[in-house]
Amino acid sequence: MKDLLQRTEELIAYAEEYLELDKGDENYVKNRVLEILQNCEGEDLSEEEADEVYGALSLLPSQVNAKFQSLLKTSGKAATDWLYDYCVHNDYVKKAKLDKNPRFESNGLIITINKAKPEFRDSKKAKAGNTVEGGFAKCVICRENEGLASRNKRTLRTVDITLGGQDWFWQYSPYGYFHEHGIAVNCEHIPMHVDKGTFTRLMDFVDVFPHYFIGCNAALPRIGGSVLAHDHYQGGGEILPMHRAKAAYTLTHKNYPDAVIEVVDWQGTVIRVISKNRKDIEELCESIRAAWVEYDCPELGIIAQDEDGRHNNISPTVVKTERGYEMSVILRSNITSEEYPDGVFHAHPEFHTIKKESIGLIEAQGLFILPGRLESELAEIERIIEEKRELPPEYEAFRLVYDETKAIYGNGNLNVHEAMQEELGSICARILENTAVFKDRALTIEFLKNLGCAL
Repeated sequence: MKDLLQRTEELIAYAEEYLELDKGDENYVKNRVLEILQNCEGEDLSEEEADEVYGALSLLPSQVNAKFQSLLKTSGKAATDWLYDYCVHNDYVKKAKLDKNPRFESNGLIITINKAKPEFRDSKKAKAGNTVEGGFAKCVICRENEGLASRNKRTLRTVDITLGGQDWFWQYSPYGYFHEHGIAVNCEHIPMHVDKGTFTRLMDFVDVFPHYFIGCNAALPRIGGSVLAHDHYQGGGEILPMHRAKAAYTLTHKNYPDAVIEVVDWQGTVIRVISKNRKDIEELCESIRAAWVEYDCPELGIIAQDEDGRHNNISPTVVKTERGYEMSVILRSNITSEEYPDGVFHAHPEFHTIKKESIGLIEAQGLFILPGRLESELAEIERIIEEKRELPPEYEAFRLVYDETKAIYGNGNLNVHEAMQEELGSICARILENTAVFKDRALTIEFLKNLGCAL
């Protein structure tokens, strides 16, 4: 390892430039960092060692929150710009790793391959809520994780926000799926839920941070997020494809003359409610939610409730534009059947080689996070196709991908890698179609007409 003192001096200089280390704290922090480095074994810091070092170099949580609140008086964007950059500089947000994840657009969707996190297939883990064993934090997103060494959270910094008159906090995701991916978390550890107040809180968020979108996962296993035990929302600085999708049909409601209700031209079943009037949004969206959670249509495979509990829920997500609040309500169902034990409105088995994980809020909006194993697996299939070889038995699970990519490549318009990207986009679009509860938009219109809407 470099001379310890020299390395410590370099880290202190870095902290003064990027982490707002006060000169008055320099000696104290220098001695703390020197102590940590003395216990490090190699030239390169391990993830845990880096977490300890950068935790010591970072401002205290109260100092970060104070700076954020001060900037918030200027603008929401000024505050989030500073906080995000700070979390990159103190290495909580692993931007260097995230930038290595393959990402491309295909079939109107954004496709990413996440090499930074393991594949997550167990929906039961979501129901458990990822409880932190042996700590006072009840789950992985509780504020008590701030500084928790056992989870490498020494660099985690959170900031206060108020949603619906309640105390919440905001933090960025270390392995975000999109630009400035963060989560808003209820300070009270209560289960995920969606009700009329959810729409209020989501609009409160975009009032303060109009440059972000914010949404809520449907609070059910298989169609929700990985932490159902703690109320939270996801958002950030990227407008996802679903929000850019046009309206297939536009409806109105006589009781809300200033509101527009759109059936979105999208593979999933999405109703977009637009108004500058918050009350319009709250009441219309709540009427959609209340009707959907009770909606039964066995011939379509939709069963609102059975011995396993409720199966219908919504994922609301909002952006603020010149038209007002644009609240998209995604209708979801987690019902299973003998034919589809992982979910009738889930990725069907022929696509599980590509995506078996839950199709949550982010995928439902058109950004697909595919498992890291695919990078090498699909590269091998590309080589097999390019070399005009037959698919070997060990890759039989990729038969659909092989056959369809080969056909696209055979058209001669794309190279083999571009053909594979086209195929992945096509598969992800079909997965979204699997999640659609109404395969025919006429059924969505009928659903809305029953709520008093008219074409």
